[in-house]
Formats: sequence, structure tokens, C-alpha cells
Amino acid sequence: MPLTFTFDPAVTPELRDGILDLWADVSNAGGAVGFVPPVTREDIRPWLVQHLASMAEGRVRLLVGHDEEGRVAATAFLTLNTHHLMTHWLWLYTVMVHPRHQGKGYGRDLLAAAADAARGLDGIEAIRLTCRGGLGLEHFYESCGYKEVGRIPGAIRVAPGDDRDDVIMLLPLA
Repeated sequence: MPLTFTFDPAVTPELRDGILDLWADVSNAGGAVGFVPPVTREDIRPWLVQHLASMAEGRVRLLVGHDEEGRVAATAFLTLNTHHLMTHWLWLYTVMVHPRHQGKGYGRDLLAAAADAARGLDGIEAIRLTCRGGLGLEHFYESCGYKEVGRIPGAIRVAPGDDRDDVIMLLPLA
């Protein structure tokens, strides 16, 4: 059964807790979403609070996917550029699908919903994201229409002696 996506949902305590659970579960399953396992909800909470504050300021928009049971199953944060020369594209951050739903095509659905949401924003012509090298994520994003446009070798240190490339991807929306 497909996910139900909502762009700019009302942030309720249930949604906040669902995102915390999702982020912790994805991180602890090895997902490249800003943490390395083990991580707790409390480790993640300050980062989510930053996202929520940016949402309240109108700089960040949330896309959330709920599964058939109404649980938060996927998210992506669309971050608008504030620099006047870069307002024609946005960043896509913290792209997550719960491990129990991976392999069902929901990642592709999430990226398609994010592109649709971005197309609905005035003046947005492209989506830019970065992903951690060494996991093959860039190949997944390429299969969804993104193009690798840059790579910074060793920019992400996940552990001492374990540096990964920061891969820059772009999806033109036109």
C-alpha cells in the first residue's frame, strides 16, 4: 500500500515524536541522515528542534509520508535559499524512509513527492542535495533523475579513519 504524503503538515506532538522515532530508527539501521549508530531520540531532538524552528521562520518546509497505519514512515525537509542569487533552487535534507518500508519503492515515491512539492513553490527550478559516499546512495539518486555535479573527497568523518565523500546531486525541475 502506498504512503500518503503531506506537504507542510501541522506539527503536532504525535508528528514530532513520529519524526524522532523515524530518525532514530533510520540512523540505527545505518542510514546516512546525520548520525552514526547508536543514537537515541534525545541525541536527535536538538537537530529536529532546529528544523522545526526553521519551519516556523518559513525557511524550511516539511514533506511527510504516513503508512497505512498512520505512522510516520518517510520525511524530507525542503530548505529554501536565503541568498538572493540562489532563490531559484532549494536544498533537500534528511531524506528518510523507515527501514521496515525500504525495498517497496517508497524512497522513489518520496523523491517524486518532494519534486512535486518543489515545483509548486514559486520560482524553484531545481533541487540540490548531498549524500554520504561509500553507500551507493548516489546511484539511487541518479536512478531517480538526479545528476552528480560535485564531490568533496573525505568531507564526512563517520569515525576516526573512516572519511567519506560528500556527493552533491542536482535535479532540474524543468
